[in-house]
Amino acid sequence: MTRAMMPDRRRFLSAAVAAPLAGLAASAFSPAARAAAPEFLFKYGNNLPLTHPLNVRAQEAANQIRDASKGRMEIRIFPNNQLGGDTDMLAQVRSGGIEMFTPSALVVSTLAPAAAINAVGFAFNDYTQVWKAMDGQLGAYVRAAMAKAGLVSFEKMWDNGFRETTTSNRPINNAADMRGLKIRVPVSPLSIDMFKGLGAAPASLQFSEVYSSLQTHIVDAQENPLPIVQVAKLYEVQKYCSLTHHIWDGFWFVLNPRAWQRLPKDLQAIASDAFNQAALKQRDDVSKLNEAAVTELQAKGLTINRPAPDTFRAALRQANFYAQYKEKFGNETWSLLESYTGKLV
Repeated sequence: MTRAMMPDRRRFLSAAVAAPLAGLAASAFSPAARAAAPEFLFKYGNNLPLTHPLNVRAQEAANQIRDASKGRMEIRIFPNNQLGGDTDMLAQVRSGGIEMFTPSALVVSTLAPAAAINAVGFAFNDYTQVWKAMDGQLGAYVRAAMAKAGLVSFEKMWDNGFRETTTSNRPINNAADMRGLKIRVPVSPLSIDMFKGLGAAPASLQFSEVYSSLQTHIVDAQENPLPIVQVAKLYEVQKYCSLTHHIWDGFWFVLNPRAWQRLPKDLQAIASDAFNQAALKQRDDVSKLNEAAVTELQAKGLTINRPAPDTFRAALRQANFYAQYKEKFGNETWSLLESYTGKLV
């Protein structure tokens, strides 16, 4: 997701999750949740609103850490890009300006290229495969790569969702439907190369241009997580929504290694347990949010279909997409991915 779309995304997510999580958010962010004069104070920055499940669950974890440590440790959350954009916060957590940050895997990949492995096109069929991989050896491998780049991470990854495809001229039932499709994509080599491999005509446009470009048929399609389709009202200029699940991305909870090493072992254990448990709850929250989005988009007039990944994978193999990225990621990284997804090359 590009930085240009962040304001709209924040407005939507703030409204979308406020109702189901209002009571939880109110208690989590109450003044009573702050402890005085902690021995260890960690600043945590992110790019999402307070009512998003990531922040609600993170504050729950912060409260748990405060209580379990008897006030020795406090986590202060700075949401909504208060501390800068993703690039800024990534630099700050590396330098020690802040202690904690939740970048997407694609943001982390600017430092540790292996972190982008989860975004290989049509690699994962569903969340079952995603969480087995990211909670298993593939996730451990990526965390080791991040550690070499100067970032400590908790074990459990947080959900940022699958990207889906909307179109105005035809549903996407198989790879053949992608041929010649004029589709807007973010400025991401993985995305651009994937859609070219499928025979589509990808165009990198700022998100602020997407609605008008779809309306005037400069492009006929776009791809994003479902909540973005809602907030931008893309259902007004699109007829079909194909749940292609073509790319999955998530958030890593990363820390400054010097700050982490200063924590006594008991506080490290308390913090790790609290944030890992919170990640599991956040995953469930996002799953429910996406299920609700399907129902709401159907009510807005979008026709929903669920294509299988087989023909897309076959087309990408024929286009040497997987072979190209296997070479870029390296045999070890790629083999770990395929141990969860099955053979891609």
